[in-house]
Amino acid sequence: MVTPSPGYAITVRLDAPAAAGSTGRLVAAVSEAGASVTALDIAESHTDRLVVDLSCDAVDANHANLITAALDALEGVHVRKVSDRTFLMHLGGKLEVVPKVPLKHRDDLSRAYTPGVARVCLAIAANPDDARRLTIKRNTVAVVTDGSAVLGLGNIGPAAALPVMEGKAALFKQFAGVDAWPVCLDTQDTEEIIKIVKAIAPVYGGVNLEDIAAPRCFEIETRLRAELDIPVFHDDQHGTAIVVLAALTNALRVVGKRLPDVRIVISGAGAAGHAIITLLQAEGARHIVACDRNGAIHRGKPDLPEAKRWIAERTNEDRFEGTLVDALAGADVFIGVSGPNLFTGKEVATMAEDAIVFALSNPDPEVDPGEAAQYATVVATGRSDYPNQINNVLAFPGFFRGMLDAGAHRITQELMVAAARAIADAVEPSALNASYIVPSVFDPNVAGAVAAAVRQGATAGDA
Repeated sequence: MVTPSPGYAITVRLDAPAAAGSTGRLVAAVSEAGASVTALDIAESHTDRLVVDLSCDAVDANHANLITAALDALEGVHVRKVSDRTFLMHLGGKLEVVPKVPLKHRDDLSRAYTPGVARVCLAIAANPDDARRLTIKRNTVAVVTDGSAVLGLGNIGPAAALPVMEGKAALFKQFAGVDAWPVCLDTQDTEEIIKIVKAIAPVYGGVNLEDIAAPRCFEIETRLRAELDIPVFHDDQHGTAIVVLAALTNALRVVGKRLPDVRIVISGAGAAGHAIITLLQAEGARHIVACDRNGAIHRGKPDLPEAKRWIAERTNEDRFEGTLVDALAGADVFIGVSGPNLFTGKEVATMAEDAIVFALSNPDPEVDPGEAAQYATVVATGRSDYPNQINNVLAFPGFFRGMLDAGAHRITQELMVAAARAIADAVEPSALNASYIVPSVFDPNVAGAVAAAVRQGATAGDA
């Protein structure tokens, strides 16, 4: 059952009679329409009427329209306007640039700009490594996208992707003190993207690739890692994989199973699925079956593209050839990074005892979490309105914080495993249970723990 979400919050300004029980009728109408009232404020009071601001969470945009209609249909009630609170948050963008130094008089200006800045420029020209010490480069990340694979929305282009990249940059700053900036490119040509990112790299201490479609994202990341001296991290791949490994580590602790022993079914053979397989195997997973829309991927499957051929060569040792539903039978773990509504609780019931289900397609998961919870011991989603939210914000801010602090650029499987372990261990054993396998995204200790693990690993490995 889909529940109301803050992502579809609205505030309705309306006129209502100034009579006893008037506001109660408003709340009742919203509740009967299936929404969740979050606030009711009297904006104005007159002898015969009230001006009321009623805020509530809806299920989706159509539901918000139904709620408004239900209110407007009440006797004596007139809806003046409806404000979508998500759109209000995005008005004018979510970022700004704020100077770190005072610019109050001529002396300040002479040091921050001309003539004093020329001395700093010459110092960097003489020793380029000083750019990390004397400019924003030491703490700045480029959030780079071509808009080709944005959330679950697909290829919507760079301008439409910008709100997501702004949000990503805000999370970098909020959780790890990293200054990040959106770089939305109006090209989906692999060579051009690589050329542009290399050209802007002198400004940045790291590159976070975001929402670039597979298989193009693989080559872009591989080439940039080889050709740049700053860390390059494709969050849709590696951020997702890190948090999935952390969550699975704790889920297996809850059910008393070991990663090398469990049978894992993964739905989705794109960027995220590829990275999850790689990281789980780095930590010891041995029995993985990956599925795309045509069923299980195996060595005998003809005409596989390169990325799926890589998966076929490294997974499914028994060459299982069935559908996703067939693969679920007897499986210990399901990890979905694909699309919505692929199966029901009935199929979850065919899984092994104490099954683990990670249905991460967002906003609509592969299986209804409520149905899955009737049969699986541990259920996680990518949504914030269910327990166990597997969210990349647990990983990428702290990961980059650690890389920047170490002055490192080489990202390894060992560093990603270290980050996953830090996230998993942020849940105290006394707090661990089936409904709490990952820490809250607002836990202030997580980013610091991840940063410390990455910094230590990068320094030890001379990354």
